[in-house]
Amino acid sequence: MSRRFDASPVIFFLSDYGLDDEFVGVVHAVLHRWAPQVPVIDLAHGVPPYDVASGAAMLERCAPVLTTGVVLAVVDPGVGTDRLGVAVGLSRPGGPTWLVGPDNGLLVPLADALGGASSVLVLERPDDLGTQAGSTFDGRDLFAPAAARLVWGDPPGELGAAAPVDSLVRLPVHHGTGGPSVEVRWVDRFGNVELDLDGSGLDELGLALGEWAEVTVVGPTGAVTTARGRRVAAFGDLASGELGILVDSAGRAALVVDRDSAAHLLGLGGSEAIRLVARRMDPAST
Repeated sequence: MSRRFDASPVIFFLSDYGLDDEFVGVVHAVLHRWAPQVPVIDLAHGVPPYDVASGAAMLERCAPVLTTGVVLAVVDPGVGTDRLGVAVGLSRPGGPTWLVGPDNGLLVPLADALGGASSVLVLERPDDLGTQAGSTFDGRDLFAPAAARLVWGDPPGELGAAAPVDSLVRLPVHHGTGGPSVEVRWVDRFGNVELDLDGSGLDELGLALGEWAEVTVVGPTGAVTTARGRRVAAFGDLASGELGILVDSAGRAALVVDRDSAAHLLGLGGSEAIRLVARRMDPAST
């Protein structure tokens, strides 16, 4: 029997603030001040510092489980500059109605995953912050009040002026050379390397379960590392120290090692702009 979930609005919060300082707690306090009855769900606060692309990928992976409410996301290396703060409106039923954060590409992949942006507001700083306003903490001073007011139902027009949807900043798309190539989307705490390639892409490359591929890693300085990997369905299908290629929980292709780090095996530095190229190999050559 299927079960219908009628969720009350919540605020979903993601940042690169970490948990060593007071930043996450302060934002929670501001959210509570403006919307005391609205729950806050912390999606992640371990985004690598300043890494907008990693934060965007994390948000996009969360898309299938997000319910009604507002997403507050802060990975903001441009804080204090002329970059804009925005609220991105969505119209997909049952999901978030607004995404709030810096206009630096962070929000757009999630907006696309949730059906696309329908409106954009350029946020204005509230007059009554109740804090010592500064240029380095827009999570507290700009984004949290806006998220709370939107989830509480304040008229969007009171938060700022409308802007064209196509004015939103998008992350750059990197194109590899020398054959089919993909980008590293994410390296998780276990060292699994998620690629910007969905599971069907492995089939399109002609890489069936049990077959081998040559994985070529091209670093930002041009240094090349190669390794052999085998497509598998699960971590446990791999021998100790063997590189595997599987479809992860987000439906993306990933490079993995059973109970070890594929990133370490391949010498990856985490969020570098590294391209990986997979070419089908004759199993006899392994």
